[in-house]
Amino acid sequence: MAEARVAGGGCCPPMDLFRSEAMQLVQLIIPIESAHHTVSYIGDLGLLQFKDLNADKSPFQRTYAAQIKKFGEMARKLRFFMEQMEKAGVTPSTKPMTQTEIDVDDLEVKLGEFEAELVEMNTNNEKLLRSYNELVEYKLVLNKAGGFFSSAFSSATAQQNEIESQQTGEESLDTPLLEDREISIESSKQVKLGFITGLVSKEKSMLFERIIFRATRGNVYTRQAAVEEPVIDPVSGEKVEKNVFAVFYSGERAKTKILKICEAFGANRYSFTEDFGKQVQMISEVSGRLAELRTAIDAGLLQKSKLLKTIGDQFVQWNTLTRKEKSIYHTMNMLSLDVTKKCLVAEGWSPVFATNLIQDALQRAAFDSNSQVGTIFQVLHTSESPPTYFHTNKFTSAFQDIVDAYGVAKYQEANPGVYTIVTFPFLFAVMFGDWGHGICLLLAALVFIIREKKLSGQKLGDITEMTFGGRYVILMMALFSIYTGIIYNEFFSVPFELFAPSAYACRDLSCRDATTVGLIKARPTYPFGVDPVWHGSRSELPFLNSLKMKMSILLGVAQMNLGIILSYFNAAYFRNSLNVWFQFIPQIIFLNSLFGYLSLLIILKWCTGSQADLYHVMIYMFLSPTDELGENQLFPRQKTVQLVLLLLALVSVPWMLLPKPFLLKMQHQAMQGESYMPLQSTEESLQLEANHDSHGHEEFEFSEVFVHQMIHTIEFVLGAVSNTASYLRLWALSLAHSELSSVFYEKVLLLAWGYNNIIILAVGAIVFIFVTVGVLLVMETLSAFLHALRLHWVEFQNKFYEGDGYKFYPFSFASVNDEVE
Repeated sequence: MAEARVAGGGCCPPMDLFRSEAMQLVQLIIPIESAHHTVSYIGDLGLLQFKDLNADKSPFQRTYAAQIKKFGEMARKLRFFMEQMEKAGVTPSTKPMTQTEIDVDDLEVKLGEFEAELVEMNTNNEKLLRSYNELVEYKLVLNKAGGFFSSAFSSATAQQNEIESQQTGEESLDTPLLEDREISIESSKQVKLGFITGLVSKEKSMLFERIIFRATRGNVYTRQAAVEEPVIDPVSGEKVEKNVFAVFYSGERAKTKILKICEAFGANRYSFTEDFGKQVQMISEVSGRLAELRTAIDAGLLQKSKLLKTIGDQFVQWNTLTRKEKSIYHTMNMLSLDVTKKCLVAEGWSPVFATNLIQDALQRAAFDSNSQVGTIFQVLHTSESPPTYFHTNKFTSAFQDIVDAYGVAKYQEANPGVYTIVTFPFLFAVMFGDWGHGICLLLAALVFIIREKKLSGQKLGDITEMTFGGRYVILMMALFSIYTGIIYNEFFSVPFELFAPSAYACRDLSCRDATTVGLIKARPTYPFGVDPVWHGSRSELPFLNSLKMKMSILLGVAQMNLGIILSYFNAAYFRNSLNVWFQFIPQIIFLNSLFGYLSLLIILKWCTGSQADLYHVMIYMFLSPTDELGENQLFPRQKTVQLVLLLLALVSVPWMLLPKPFLLKMQHQAMQGESYMPLQSTEESLQLEANHDSHGHEEFEFSEVFVHQMIHTIEFVLGAVSNTASYLRLWALSLAHSELSSVFYEKVLLLAWGYNNIIILAVGAIVFIFVTVGVLLVMETLSAFLHALRLHWVEFQNKFYEGDGYKFYPFSFASVNDEVE
């Protein structure tokens, strides 16, 4: 296996992440009786990415469409069970089950029986609940409407008594005659009134009453009474606030209109009798019936809960099996059926180191399926570019994802993810340097890391899940922030004498106002980082500006040089001598003739303590290269060196632009003149074909190649200037972070402290904590993260990284299990 990893060429020994794994295109000829076992064991292994050999066929035309449909139906039933368990509050058992062999056909029958039983239970339960809710409403109508009639009867009795008493007190000679006439007239006008009772939604009750009044032209009498608590509507099953109503009418036409309005408003109508004796009897009967229904519903729910618990005990196992089987047949649908219809032919990509593992899995599959013929495994030669596969772990995967978000590495090109592990958190920390804030980030990262086993099995929110996935990136960012914060000597913007006392002391008491005027060097130089005496002094900002600006240029030039050097390793690995001589060499010369020289001047100025103006030196290096430098000279023969460097920079531009297109044209013409080529070894041919420039496989257009090369040359020349300037964001964001932190400390915390009031101090501390967390630990962290991301994607990776590959997605049951969880 180790030999397989080392094989593949290149100038350097392989690294786990520096280049993607060596891949091979393999073909499997699988006997049809062992196809299921073979695909299953390969899924357990998870190291083979199948190619779809039936891309021209629709899903319904493929061989195993019926099996996929069957397992899709089983998955639907399992989803139905999951919904029922969630509604009932039953959690599927997560205890490890004994690995018993489950027959798929038996499971299909069992799932069908369980579904039929659950559907029947739900239907019966819905019917019982509807009857129960209707009886609840009926009981309310009996109580409330009975109240209407009893109150009306009592008021009518009182009125009759009042009339009788008035008649008795006002008797005269002609009274009986008049009374008989009135009674005869009233008896002739009496009309039998009908009534309708029921419940209507409380929010619709006023509109309901108004519509009835208008539809019947006021020839009705309506009474309503509010129900104290919401009731469950029998039709919708939702809790609704309702009113009991009673509508009194005269005539069939009015009744028809009222019934239609009740139907339109979704009002539930219930029969009612005027007889008080029958009302009491009906209330008693309804109460008894309600008790019986409640008992039946509880018994049904208990039985359903037992069934769901039985399903829940094996739900995870059944769900995993169903998903695995469906994925197996989905993969088998990607295989082509042999002409004899006795074999399946599969093609796919696998890492070279996995050859023996795959062959072992094929042998086990043939043995377990009792196949008389084993699967044939052979490596194919192809000009197709293989997928990119990096074997990452939980620490390196987040850094690799940062690179992959820009573009997946081309097969076996140098992977910037190796360097990103260090350079990304370091550049972040240069902008975020404060060891107090770094400790806060470290604590947040440690919380996620300590609880990662628990959190990895939970559903998190989008932001929390993203933060949890980058917990090791945050850890590295925090550690580097502590390191750079100690260099800057800032703890929430407060300096400390961590390693030794300050090297400077006051000449007398008059300089105690924290300025450099009157300070003299009394002790050895501060051993590590910025001397704390600079903080709060008048020259703090000019000093730190100069320091951080020069440091940003040094870091930027160093990282850009690293990118150009990696382009050399790519060219050497792919045996592309044109890129070495006409890309790497002129680019390294051009960059270092200008900005490498500037970096050297910065270091010389720091070492010698010179007062030379580097702006003047660099500007007049172009405008007046022959002028004397005078007091800006840092070393002997500096003018001569500058002339040579300027000449080299000018020569390197046509060096990048002109030779490569003409040499590519000559190569193309030479290739057309060859009638044949000798056969190469498998890995060499795969590597050379996969990484060869497209000019050899397509019609050669010299004008396109020349324009392409000119664009690249202009982009690099202009980019060398703009990218170097872009690294000044390290200085700008570091300064902004430091100043913001200082403002919050002085204008919030110290200001509150100065009032000598415990309440003001508490409020000030709370405000300081919130602004520190919200602005400095959230917004500034995000800002520095995005700027570090840009520096890697644009300034660093564009020097060597093509990023036009595609990921290796092997067929694996691990991803199926993740979906189940």
